[in-house]
Amino acid sequence: MAFEIEERRIDVADLQLGMFVCRLDRPWEETPFALQGIALDRLEDIETLQRLCREVWIDARRLVPQDAPLALTRADASRYRFNSSTHYADLAAVEDEAPRARAALENASQIIDGLFEDVTSGRELSVEHVERAVRPLVATVLRSADAFFLVEGLRRSDSYSYSHAVSCSALAAAFGRHMGFDEETIFSLAAGGLLMDVGKTRLPEDLLQYPGSLAPSEVDIIRSHVEHGLALLDEAGIANLDVLDIVRTHHERHDGSGYPEGLAGHAIPISGRMLGIIDSYDAMSSARPYRAPISRHQALQQIYAARNRLHQAEVVEQFQVCLGVYPTGSLVELSTGEVAIVMAQNQVRRLRPRVAILSTSNKQPLDDFRPVDLMQLGDKDEVDIVRSLAVGDYGIDASRFFL
Repeated sequence: MAFEIEERRIDVADLQLGMFVCRLDRPWEETPFALQGIALDRLEDIETLQRLCREVWIDARRLVPQDAPLALTRADASRYRFNSSTHYADLAAVEDEAPRARAALENASQIIDGLFEDVTSGRELSVEHVERAVRPLVATVLRSADAFFLVEGLRRSDSYSYSHAVSCSALAAAFGRHMGFDEETIFSLAAGGLLMDVGKTRLPEDLLQYPGSLAPSEVDIIRSHVEHGLALLDEAGIANLDVLDIVRTHHERHDGSGYPEGLAGHAIPISGRMLGIIDSYDAMSSARPYRAPISRHQALQQIYAARNRLHQAEVVEQFQVCLGVYPTGSLVELSTGEVAIVMAQNQVRRLRPRVAILSTSNKQPLDDFRPVDLMQLGDKDEVDIVRSLAVGDYGIDASRFFL
């Protein structure tokens, strides 16, 4: 029987490790690659294709096996309990876990609201409240990360600070799970994600919400939230090294351009490198006083474009693999014209996730959603994702279907 392929044309900006490129927009002879295609298992090959081509065709049926997610430095490995062979299998279906994910999200949101209000009012940061917020959140992410991010992607919050804290905590748990860290390390990462911007409670609210450009002196005030955060942790007696590292280094950058210490490369602990990416990703895909959100897919693209400048390339790649090409909870437009929300990833075919269709082909909202597994559709009924959408595009409110 002939070997079957399923060609899919994509922009070179969307290439990821693990894909198999079977056709180019130029002759293979004009490239350094073999004529039969290339399995993308090196960053250098992706960069070469992005330099030579505008678009390529991948075989959506083939997935290149990935090795251990990330090799840690000796300093990191001495601190982080990590097993490259650890694999967290989903313990619950998305539909079954969604109610528990929603409860964990509501619990964390309520606690963080109170926690930030306490700190703003001058009261001490409560370690017990952090534990009560983070433990259920980590538990549901370990059972099914897709369920949590579907529910989280539909949530609306009036406070960016509270929403950002909860989102970054969950993203840190999911990224730690993907990396193979043990559960206590995942908890520490999630706690760090929850608390990394707690120092902003000591800053003027009108400055945090200012929609225009800030003066250099005002930028310095904003940046002082790192120092304030570390002081708050010290006052609360929080000595967890992972949490302290995250608060201290999540604004450091791979090329040394970050703050407050101008650390570069592996001088930034792995927890700080991971949360630096997560912080940027969630900020870009959230509404801010000075700009509208971009789609989660676009946020991943921008982070990828800054690899080996703002963020370590290998960590960026693993974050992309963790979330998928179109992250769970993302709104997308299908080749049929319908609008859908990504419900769950298909790891063996990353461009064909499970989705819930929310509109007709002419963008009219449906009375009820229609679940479809794009991977299971036959060739005759094949449907592709053609582009990602930002929250609110076409006036489609996905939350009314699920929350």
